[in-house]
Amino acid sequence: MKEDVLNLFYRSGLPPVEKVRKMINQPLANKGEFSEIYLERSVSRSFRLSERKISDIVTTSSSGAGIRVVKGNNTGFSFTENLAEPHLKQCVADAAAIKGSGTVPAIKTGSKGNDFYNIQASLGQPAGPKVELLKRAEQKAFSLSPYVEKVDVNLTEIEKTVYVINSLGIEAYDIRPMISFSVSVVLNKDNRREGAFQGGGGRFDLSYFDKRSPEQIAQDAVNQALILLEAKHAPAGEMEVILGAGESGILLHESIGHPLEADFNYRGSSAFTGKIGQVVASPQCTIIDDATLANERGSINIDDEGNEAGRSVLIENGILKTYMFDGITANHFETQSFNGRRQSFRYMPMPRMTNTYMLPGEYDRQEIIASVKRGVYAKTFSGGQVDISSGDFVFSVTEGYLVENGKISHPIKGATLIGNGPEILKRVTMVGDDMVISDGKWTCGKEGQNVPVGVGMPTVKLSHITVGGTANA
Repeated sequence: MKEDVLNLFYRSGLPPVEKVRKMINQPLANKGEFSEIYLERSVSRSFRLSERKISDIVTTSSSGAGIRVVKGNNTGFSFTENLAEPHLKQCVADAAAIKGSGTVPAIKTGSKGNDFYNIQASLGQPAGPKVELLKRAEQKAFSLSPYVEKVDVNLTEIEKTVYVINSLGIEAYDIRPMISFSVSVVLNKDNRREGAFQGGGGRFDLSYFDKRSPEQIAQDAVNQALILLEAKHAPAGEMEVILGAGESGILLHESIGHPLEADFNYRGSSAFTGKIGQVVASPQCTIIDDATLANERGSINIDDEGNEAGRSVLIENGILKTYMFDGITANHFETQSFNGRRQSFRYMPMPRMTNTYMLPGEYDRQEIIASVKRGVYAKTFSGGQVDISSGDFVFSVTEGYLVENGKISHPIKGATLIGNGPEILKRVTMVGDDMVISDGKWTCGKEGQNVPVGVGMPTVKLSHITVGGTANA
């Protein structure tokens, strides 16, 4: 398999790997420097059905190399889309032109060769069956309600191959398939329009649709839009809130996960800086970041520095245990690194989440709902904003419900949750036994880089949080 991967890059112009190894060691004239080459080839194919016809079938490919040289506290970086020897040599020279300062980091990398998604990408398979998947979803959506006005369906397949060589003698590679499928709908009832989006995917081939059919995704989208058509304005004020299993993991990802990435803590800009070993959450809260879950969207066999993928217990029974590290920050904190990720060869790696979730607790979902006198059940979210330094956040609820006297009353719309990430962890009073990893559709943005991630959550009750809405509480 290693030779197959190298042959893929050789066909794109890469010189023999022996020459690449020598190139990457050239910056080491000054003892202790670290250097690395990250090779990548990505091929994607996307299909779009809109206005009852296939509007786009687009295939794209890219390949290139990112060269990194570390001297003390400084990092030089250069990239090229041309893998021929002269271009690589120039990139090495450009990256090595930085000046060193401080102690040279003893970056540690290595991989045993994991296999969390032993499949071949479906890119090479005929287009006909894939187009049929889109048509099936569209047909189902229009059949479900006379209010369906518009349906868009998208299918994207990606295969990314990476190969990492560094000056410590480490070589590691990964072949990363990805499939994404989405259905968006617009419903019109008496000139009132509501839209909804549903999707999923992961590191699968077309066997993903054995797990969740195009018809099911279409039905989920239409059902959500129908709920919004009947929804009432959300109440406003401080009240009990239930976070739904699965999708509400995005709130955990944004408001808790990002502040636990080590670069923010290295710079002292996180609300969790200096708090390892301290109680930061309810004892019911255990939060994990795990790249080793089979076929999940955020899973990787190696990170983008060549490290074997791993599982981190970030918060255990309410106590902060660790952060998520790349090589540079791991050296500073004198620990292991396996969360160095990058969008592509055009970017340097940084600490990033993979699949982040809260472990299940002891309560039944219905038991949690029955405990709420008056509050909001927030089932899904469309995203939000977070201040990393303070942990303050605002999240928009896509699908939510009013809960009264222990029962779900009616759907609501226009609700936002306003609070503080570290603070809401202390307000967790009940954790459900129904933890779900959201079907893979989330992409995380940080400092201009986007990477696929997974999120997960059991049903969770918060004692109180501010709900923004347009009706009186």
